[in-house]
Amino acid sequence: MEFVFLGTGCPVVSTERYGPAQVVLAGDAKVLVDCGSGVTQRLLAAGVPGRALDALLLTHLHSDHLVDLFQLIVSSWHQGRDRPLPVYGPPGTRRYVEGLMALWEPELTQRIAHEKRPSTAALEIDVTEIAAGQVLTFGGLTVAVVEVDHKPVRHAFGFVFEAGGKRLALSGDTRYCPSLIEAARGADLLVHEVFVHREMPVVEGVRSAETVANVAGYHTLSSEVGKIAAEAGAACLALTHFVPPAADRDRLLDEVRADYAGPILLGEDLMRVDLLRRSVSHAGAVMSLGAPTGRSP
Repeated sequence: MEFVFLGTGCPVVSTERYGPAQVVLAGDAKVLVDCGSGVTQRLLAAGVPGRALDALLLTHLHSDHLVDLFQLIVSSWHQGRDRPLPVYGPPGTRRYVEGLMALWEPELTQRIAHEKRPSTAALEIDVTEIAAGQVLTFGGLTVAVVEVDHKPVRHAFGFVFEAGGKRLALSGDTRYCPSLIEAARGADLLVHEVFVHREMPVVEGVRSAETVANVAGYHTLSSEVGKIAAEAGAACLALTHFVPPAADRDRLLDEVRADYAGPILLGEDLMRVDLLRRSVSHAGAVMSLGAPTGRSP
């Protein structure tokens, strides 16, 4: 099983960290999780174009996690996709997808009539609304749906992937959440969001003290995430959804390492983690996950 970080950012615009998205590869299964800004470009760069995807899973319905869904649909069609895209997400996903497709219906009708492509199956979206406790199957890959705590967002999920004897837990957006810790217990890799509170100061006209406190209140602080990985007994911790995107990497790593003794990865866009080989690659460099002080290559 391989995990590829496609976008490790957040709503704050960054040229280094695109919007939240990742893809899990296991045997023939290719499952995209979330659909943030720039996902179609990152998929292509990762060698997994949209036409090849078996499914899209949505952790929740915040805009930064699904803003490029229509771009994914159209680009997959242009790439020759010949089947509908299965989309799995929380309650409200069907309404969102139907509204999105209705919004673009005039343009699609014109494109279909004018471009004369061999198939329009890629423009058919097969939505399944999911709930905590469900287990999804894609070939030899199973995915357990875990409820996380991103309130006031009512429905938010993490996922636990299993294939080839390896387990990968993905937090989605959440504050400290016992149900996620329990689901991730003993995972080979825990991929977790992080909010670096000290690097989000009050800025007049941009964010108030209340803004910072409220945003921090439904994310996981950098001072907490190492404790979560240690409590779960995860074999390796990887961080993503960096808020802010340009957080001081060395200081963050030192902070997390104070609570967690295992290997720590600071996720980067297009970084790949091979759970079977226990290796991580990025920008042509490869390293082992055996050392407890693992950094980005």
